[in-house]
Amino acid sequence: MNEIKYIPLIISATVCNVAAAADNAPSEELPTIEVVGQKISDVNVNEVKSADLAEALTKKIAGISLVRRSGIANDIILRGQKKDNINILFDNSKVYGACPNRMDPPTSHILTNNVDSVEVIEGPYDVESFGTLSGAVLITTKKPEEGFQGEASLNLGSWDYQKFAATLSGGSEKVRGLLSFSQETGGQYEDGDGNDFYQQIENYDPTKNYKLEYADLDAYEKSTLMAKVYVDIADNQDMELSYTANRSDDVLYPSSGMDALYDDSDIINFDYAITDLGEYSKELNVQIYNSEVKHPMSTFYRLSSGATDSDNNVISYLETKMQGAKLINTMDISSATELKAGIDLNQRNWDGAYEGFGSKLGVTGRESIPDVDTENQALFVELSQDFNELNLKYGARFDDTSITPNSTQHTLTSNDYSAFSAFVFSTYQLNETQKLFAGVGRASRVPDARELYFYNSMGFLIGNPELEDTTNTEIDLGIEHTTGDFNIKAKVFYSMLDNFIHYHDKKQTVIVMGNPMMIGGFDNVDATIYGFDVSGSYTATDKISVDFGLAYQRGEKDEALDGQTDTNLAEIPPMKGNVALNYEYQKNSTAMLELVVSDSWSDFDADNGEQKLDSWSVLNAKVKHQFTDQFGITAGIDNLLDETYAVSNTYKDLTLLSLVSDDVMLMNEPGRYVYVNAVYSF
Repeated sequence: MNEIKYIPLIISATVCNVAAAADNAPSEELPTIEVVGQKISDVNVNEVKSADLAEALTKKIAGISLVRRSGIANDIILRGQKKDNINILFDNSKVYGACPNRMDPPTSHILTNNVDSVEVIEGPYDVESFGTLSGAVLITTKKPEEGFQGEASLNLGSWDYQKFAATLSGGSEKVRGLLSFSQETGGQYEDGDGNDFYQQIENYDPTKNYKLEYADLDAYEKSTLMAKVYVDIADNQDMELSYTANRSDDVLYPSSGMDALYDDSDIINFDYAITDLGEYSKELNVQIYNSEVKHPMSTFYRLSSGATDSDNNVISYLETKMQGAKLINTMDISSATELKAGIDLNQRNWDGAYEGFGSKLGVTGRESIPDVDTENQALFVELSQDFNELNLKYGARFDDTSITPNSTQHTLTSNDYSAFSAFVFSTYQLNETQKLFAGVGRASRVPDARELYFYNSMGFLIGNPELEDTTNTEIDLGIEHTTGDFNIKAKVFYSMLDNFIHYHDKKQTVIVMGNPMMIGGFDNVDATIYGFDVSGSYTATDKISVDFGLAYQRGEKDEALDGQTDTNLAEIPPMKGNVALNYEYQKNSTAMLELVVSDSWSDFDADNGEQKLDSWSVLNAKVKHQFTDQFGITAGIDNLLDETYAVSNTYKDLTLLSLVSDDVMLMNEPGRYVYVNAVYSF
């Protein structure tokens, strides 16, 4: 289907149920999950050195690790799960990246200056959205406010980092709007040894470097525009319409063989809510969304393209579109029992092809992602019950998914999947200081078009059309203790993964120019991931406080992949912790000293190209000074001691620079980074 044919039915059902009641906007319904995960609200531009949301999240939450690809547009790992195994939503709408090499993950399409809060759900405890296998990141963007107010910020940092952002918001109780704009550029950062992107590649393999005339290119340029309109239609009805545009140019990915010529996304979201419809509807919410992402990546700047830019250049054109609609009805069964029921419909199209120049003309028009449609229809229900100190939440979801390749070059089979997901989560207030929680859940996610049907530039099938959907059965236990000014939350989890989709580095033998060559592909394998995390805070005095976090996860295959012996699960980061000392030396002005540490990456999947990474520790310092109610400055130094270290392992399912020895280039993190952010509000 080319359009979501159920959208008119949803709108009709909504209109037919109009009645009078109190005002309640859907955009304000993002719940705070106190025991499943955590919610943070200080990831905006005042608190981080750049607009990269992934980097901001890794600084705030010990259980989130960074996958470094560039100065921006980086990816995250949550509790050892990554890519499509975690669900990332913007204002409850889904956005996918277009690049099969993860150069534009979902987090790259919303900048921190547009973020109001981020809620992290750990585990399979979200039945409202498609694809929540092992966790979710729910991002809520800024909302229009009454009256008239605005904010302008100027951010400067090492390596020619500059960013200007401005937001205007205003209107009446009935109609109000918001307009946000940003322009950002960043040069090639240097690691602790003083090596920029060009020099890091030069030290690894000079033949795969940038051409000399492009050695000093900026790492990226990025601009965004976000517009929102809120309308209070009646006492019991309101709506919100938003549009977000992202435009990125010349984004460099040094450890890959290609760079993004541009990365453009357009996101439209419509929310409508109507309350007090009668006995069977306390609130009815309708959401319709659409996103489009265009991402051409090229060898244009690389030595591999030859003496001139057209001698041996390859461009991979990729585009993805996501359409969705959701209808949720909420009703009170009793004063202590609430029931949610809904319909979730969405369709994704993913299309890509290679274009070659010079000696690469033979790849022109060759498919990479063969115009694949993924169509999903789902029903879900969620019941919440309060029994004094005990809260119980139940959820269930049924998905029916069809994935259809529309290839003109290959004969590929369609895939159909159906899955039932469910969970039970309980919270018990043991006493005034202690809270216990436990949950068990089961959820599934289908393979994406890359895992099923992706072809590399040589025309070999890397995807596996016979993949089964992955199922996660997980148990979570935890305790939260609060005594006076001290709070600590400890959680353990055990995740059993059936048909986990794992990359096999040497799955198949192909013939290239008459010679055999081993290439990778995807397989299903049963596996487990388990671990724990601890987070908390201590307020020592009115002016001094401490925040801390520690997270550990371990992943193992039940059996090694065919032809291999290693049972370590790939892409499972080591133990990571952070502690921050905060000093409020005057009202709304604070100084912070933060230590982030990581154990060595010693449990790795050697058979699939992973390698050991050394342990590391980084010291960060920051001062936020509020001169007036309207004007403040944040200044800081990240990696104060100028350490050289890497946080990202091999990730062999991605196309990264590699030598004949099969060693893969890993990117080092930025060295000492000095920044200052000035903010004026009115």
